[in-house]
Amino acid sequence: MMNKINLLFAKNVIGRKTAEQELSFLMWVENLAFDKHVDVVWAGEDGVWHTLAATYHSRIDQDKEYWFARATFPLVTAAPLPGNVEFALRYRVLGKEYWDNNHGRNHAIQADSGILVADRRPLLNVGYEHSLADGQCFLPIVVATEKSLQAKGVTVHWTADDWQRTHKAHCRHLSKYWDREYLSNARNPNQYGCQIWNAVLKVDDAWRVQYRLSCETRQRVLWDDNFGKNYTVQRLPLKVLILNLHCRQEENQDDKLSQIAKAIGSLDVDIVCLQEVAELWNDGEGDWETNTARIINERLVSPYHLVTDWSHLGFGHYREGVAILSRYPVEKHAAKYVSASSDPYSIHSRKVVMAQVRVPYFGLLNVFSSHLSWWEDGFAEQFDNLRQWASDEHSSELTATMLCGDFNIKAGSRGYQFVVNSNEYADQFLSANSPQIFRKIFEARESAWERALEDDHRIDYVFLRRGSRLHAISGQIVFTDEDYGRVSDHFGYLVTFEPL
Repeated sequence: MMNKINLLFAKNVIGRKTAEQELSFLMWVENLAFDKHVDVVWAGEDGVWHTLAATYHSRIDQDKEYWFARATFPLVTAAPLPGNVEFALRYRVLGKEYWDNNHGRNHAIQADSGILVADRRPLLNVGYEHSLADGQCFLPIVVATEKSLQAKGVTVHWTADDWQRTHKAHCRHLSKYWDREYLSNARNPNQYGCQIWNAVLKVDDAWRVQYRLSCETRQRVLWDDNFGKNYTVQRLPLKVLILNLHCRQEENQDDKLSQIAKAIGSLDVDIVCLQEVAELWNDGEGDWETNTARIINERLVSPYHLVTDWSHLGFGHYREGVAILSRYPVEKHAAKYVSASSDPYSIHSRKVVMAQVRVPYFGLLNVFSSHLSWWEDGFAEQFDNLRQWASDEHSSELTATMLCGDFNIKAGSRGYQFVVNSNEYADQFLSANSPQIFRKIFEARESAWERALEDDHRIDYVFLRRGSRLHAISGQIVFTDEDYGRVSDHFGYLVTFEPL
């Protein structure tokens, strides 16, 4: 029976290239609950025990996750280095504690020895990175084999198009690997029988790379395919956040604007669509310094590109409008009334802003931030005008068109049915969180589908145009009592996309 936590490998290298001793540990744990704590309890040659927190690395499947811990110690300080290290792994979850302590003997790895593979696994990926950085064109692969195998060769089988085409990269075994990479004295193979092979994949601008490893011996071919799931390395997904700001009607309003900015940074949002953006009326001239979208943007660690415009007098004191914040440059933008009225003193005057954004590895997106009227106050006409505008802006160069914001139509209502019947835009939060209901409504068009949404009280949506080359992989409700705190009379909705 396997433990709830299992060491895969430990690394102990003293590198003159970086002038530090590095300790790192990769492990997998059973995913028993979302809230969990994983750490490495270790002691160096001084016998003092320390706790090193591990962080989530990546998901293997629904039941297993990789976790990783790393610490470095500079060579130039007076403090002694850890040297040889003794350690055990601890996993705390659901009020229980689980250990991998090498059956009560603890694990141990000598100073500057390279890599120790647990349980003498014959073949293991020991350089697994789960993300590709912006601009990264080459992917290094590092593989450990057991010396006793007398491996004839190690091969990386990889694809950048979901196995439509398969490439092979042959790994090299260099006896001076550790010296070349780290200026380390570790041997290859080392005293633990661990033999390191490496290769570099030229992935260019691929968004996702999948691969598996094979090792050819005289007797057979061994495989490491990540528990049957293959290894996956990909760029960061696209994150879109929508939020109605409640037009400066909140208590502790300034603190809540800071709270929103902090959440945008913490959630690593790429595009933000805001409604009920407010600035002082000032006889209709406005007051840019009080604009809530501007304030949020200025409080980001690095301000985004901002597009905003106003529609009408809000709550008797403010120019009320909409805005888009984009991490990436805006290539084109516009604002237009989609309502029959453009009277600034009428709340039925509704203006939408559009930003065209080129997102690396995704392409060109048209994003509309909208705040439409209720059904009885002109929603159908406004939505049709918005659809027509979006259609006029469409081109074959576009990856996607998104209509985002507060549409003032409850899920399943007559207005929502109007969107469904347009057969052009689909609800992405629903697609990510309730795919069966989504298919029933937007694909199968089953009768009486609205009953499935009776308990869904959303009026804020990200609608994606059919034919867009994006896929929603998750939808999260934010700015709740439990998640970043309430900042408005609306929740925020964060939808995450991958390219098709």
